[in-house]
Amino acid sequence: MKKRLVVALTGATGAVYGVRILELLRPLPAWETHLIVSRAGVMNLHHELGMKKPQVQALADVHYDIDDIAAAIASGAFRVAGMVVAPCSMKTLAAIAHGFGDNLISRAADVTLKERRPLVLVPRETPLNLAHLRNMTAVTEMGGIVFPPLPAFYGRDKTLAEMIDESVGRILGFFGIEIDGLVESWEGL
Repeated sequence: MKKRLVVALTGATGAVYGVRILELLRPLPAWETHLIVSRAGVMNLHHELGMKKPQVQALADVHYDIDDIAAAIASGAFRVAGMVVAPCSMKTLAAIAHGFGDNLISRAADVTLKERRPLVLVPRETPLNLAHLRNMTAVTEMGGIVFPPLPAFYGRDKTLAEMIDESVGRILGFFGIEIDGLVESWEGL
C-alpha cells in the first residue's frame, strides 16, 4: 500500500514550495499525494507561477475541494503519513493553532495533530507579530513543526532553485522521504 501525504497550498507567498513537493513526489511509486488548495492559494499560484488550479491538481494523485469537510482526509480513520502546508498563510496558521476547522485544510491539519502524525507548516510572512509567534508556539506545543523556508548559505553559490530544493528536501525529511541531491548534509568545518 502506498504511503499518503496530504499537501495543502494557501495564499501566502511561496507557492513554489508546495508545487515542488508535488513534482518531486509524483514519480515516487511508494507515495500518494492528496492535495487541497485554498481560494487564496489558487490566486497565488496564478500570480507567482502562472499556474491554474487544474495544472497543480494534475501533479497530485487525489485532490479535494477546500469546502469538502466530508473528504477522506478529514477523518483520522483515513491513514496518512502526515501533512504539509506549503506555503502556510497566517490565517491558516491561526485556524490550526486554535482548532478552527472551518475548511478542509484546517480540519485535515486538526486530524493530523489529534492522530499524532507529522504536521509541517511552512509559513512565509515577515516580519512576525506577536499573534504569529504565539500561534507558532501553540502549533509547536501540539506537536506540529513550524518550518520557515530560510535558505542555508553555507553551501555557497546556490541558485534559487537549489535553495528551494534544499528547503523542500528538509521538509520531506520529516516524513522519511529522502531524494538524492536535494539536501547537502553538514559535515562540519
